[in-house]
Amino acid sequence: MPNLVSLSDCDRLTVREVHDLYRRYVNASQVSLMTSFGFGRELVDHAEGAYLVLRDGRRVLDLTGGVGVLNHGHNHPRILAARQRFAEQRRMEVHKTYFSPYLAALGHNLAQLLPADLQMSFLPNSGAEAVEGAVKLAYKYHGGRRGTILRADCGFHGKLLGSGGLTGQPSFDFPTIPGIVPFTYGNLDSVREAIAAHPGDVYALVVEPFSASTVTWCDEDFLRGIRELCDRHDIVLIFDEIYTGWGKTGSLFYFMRYPGLVPDVLTTSKSFGGGKSSISAFVAREKVFRKAYDNLTDALLQSTSTTYYGMGEECVTALEAINIVVEDDYPARARELERVLEPALKRLAKEFPDAVGRVAGAGALWGVQIDGGPKILDLVARLAPSGMARDPRFKAKLVTCAVIQALYRDHDIFTYYTLNGRNPLILGPSLVTDPADVQRATDALGEVLDQGLNKLVTRFVAQKVGSLW
Repeated sequence: MPNLVSLSDCDRLTVREVHDLYRRYVNASQVSLMTSFGFGRELVDHAEGAYLVLRDGRRVLDLTGGVGVLNHGHNHPRILAARQRFAEQRRMEVHKTYFSPYLAALGHNLAQLLPADLQMSFLPNSGAEAVEGAVKLAYKYHGGRRGTILRADCGFHGKLLGSGGLTGQPSFDFPTIPGIVPFTYGNLDSVREAIAAHPGDVYALVVEPFSASTVTWCDEDFLRGIRELCDRHDIVLIFDEIYTGWGKTGSLFYFMRYPGLVPDVLTTSKSFGGGKSSISAFVAREKVFRKAYDNLTDALLQSTSTTYYGMGEECVTALEAINIVVEDDYPARARELERVLEPALKRLAKEFPDAVGRVAGAGALWGVQIDGGPKILDLVARLAPSGMARDPRFKAKLVTCAVIQALYRDHDIFTYYTLNGRNPLILGPSLVTDPADVQRATDALGEVLDQGLNKLVTRFVAQKVGSLW
């Protein structure tokens, strides 16, 4: 008989045993990386709302927001109840030839909430799949007669072969789809130049109106400008709001703060699944959908192509997640958190000008650039393994990690830094977070910075550096 681990066994595993299993069967470097932050040295017993409760009883304030997944917080009671009801009633999960009332209702609700004729929905499993589905739709809209797609130089759209090529990261060294041409984020002239360089050949432009990985955003003039260019050249405009959807930045979707601005396709995921379900969507304008797929030959090409078509429990979860967003007014909650985060973080930038650079954000998604750094960084860079030393952002990452570690170990506050762009420290609380908790977190960040970067980095390096990157 194979020596299989049961669910009950999982509950009894020690952190040392979990590390060993990761090293043997998942990724040994992942253990070294995460424990270098001070994370991963304990196991979580349970999570609720904005808090993690560790096995030793520590309560940790989670300001990562699940990297966009947890707008509803951990284990929202209404989400749990909806999934439990679905299971107890033994509803059908997957089938391609029976219609799903849950999928139908979810499509209806999306159309009700989105502007104009953004109303034709397709439901993959992940954000990267939603992006690739949107790109395929745009390509099909033009019948395969165009071969160029434009993407921003700092965009993040996933790590699949297609979406990875659309992501503005030089480290993506895998084959990808042909015809990808970058433009400068937020620069309308660079978009005009890219279109002019490929006359009549651009089938799509994909952009994040708010770039969560760099905490930068497109202004209204740029967004309306690319809308006009796409209309003029019959280019399918795709807005990627996988991270920023469902209230995170203070409006239902970031682009909706500008009345009358409508993309041809919108992608969403992350908190769309209520923190419990891996589900995404790309929602197309009716005219784009009908030209691409509304015929008997292609009717099944997109809608039933996934193995898990129907996705009963996932659709139920997303239905409840959307209703919570609307009924509890999550955009207003994000704006309430902004009223705490913005002045507090800007005050810290003034109080610690040698440590804090750019502070930027919207709603409940803010980035803090940790700048400067002590002389010890030069020594660390010389002693670091060659792969680490070649990283031009190594020093900034190290200083930011030292701040993250101090917040976690000294104040039980969980944050992270982005892997893209200038690697800002992110405060992105769930939209169920109490503003008083956010105030406590910004106060704690001030106490950490008051120790000085020298002390923070020395402590961090003393713990572990060799396995960071």
